Amino acid sequence: MDIKELLTLSADWLLSSGIRIAIIIIMMFITLKLAGVLSRRLFAPFKKDKLEAEMQKRADTLSSLLKYILSVSIVVIALIMILGEFGIKIGPILAAAGIVGLAVGFGSQQLVQDVISGFFILMEDQIRVGDVINIAGKGGLVEKITLRTTTLRDLAGNVHFVRNGHIDIVTNMTKEFSFYVFDIGVAYRENVDEVIDVIKKVDEELRNDTEFSGDIMEPIEIMGLDKFADSAVVIKARIKTKPIKQWQIGREFNRRLKMAFDAKNIEIPFPHMTVYMGQNKDGQAPPLHVNMGTETAEKAN
Repeated sequence: MDIKELLTLSADWLLSSGIRIAIIIIMMFITLKLAGVLSRRLFAPFKKDKLEAEMQKRADTLSSLLKYILSVSIVVIALIMILGEFGIKIGPILAAAGIVGLAVGFGSQQLVQDVISGFFILMEDQIRVGDVINIAGKGGLVEKITLRTTTLRDLAGNVHFVRNGHIDIVTNMTKEFSFYVFDIGVAYRENVDEVIDVIKKVDEELRNDTEFSGDIMEPIEIMGLDKFADSAVVIKARIKTKPIKQWQIGREFNRRLKMAFDAKNIEIPFPHMTVYMGQNKDGQAPPLHVNMGTETAEKAN
């Protein structure tokens, strides 16, 4: 075959198969774009109701998963069509892949476990994009979920990729509602009933503040005097909030409670030392003599 014939064949191939390959690639990108639009539009009705934050999370998660599945399927189909244009028969390749897959299958059990675990996690609605969770010893905000992995970002900005097969226990801190649970320690000399009244008043003021009232679901639940600690009596309470709002509400509540305690002269104990010199038989405390060394006295002066 001379160069002229080779050029002729190349030109014929470009005019036939080359054009078809270009069309396949163009159609692949167009279809990928449409898949993204479809995955968003399909779940858009579930995102309109601002009161249903849980439904929005569920919709975001399923939308992301649908886009991922459609994208992989479109790319695989496009590659098969392109290989066909090069004259590569897919049947023998698939048969060989089946044999190789059977041999490799024993070594890919973890992958299968990841996919199956991911499927049940999604179907049972255990985790959604936007949840704050603890899994496999890692915690953070869920940024992405696929059938194989779950992606978390913690408070420091670190991203954790957790294989779904490694998820045994899921702790979801933002599902349906949340609680800000806290222990308030006050000095033993304080009147517990008075302290509880102050706590209730602060909670009422916080719920009447339009900036925070929408995120608080119920009045504060005060469980009472929980324990006698070494230097304080501890009152346990909790505030029910909308999902992921417990930390914001808790910080604002603590700020206001500290101000209220200061206004009422309610003591919050802190580590300190009280020196007790004892008493003589007459009930009088002996004088305390403090001697300062020369060097210490000079520094003090």
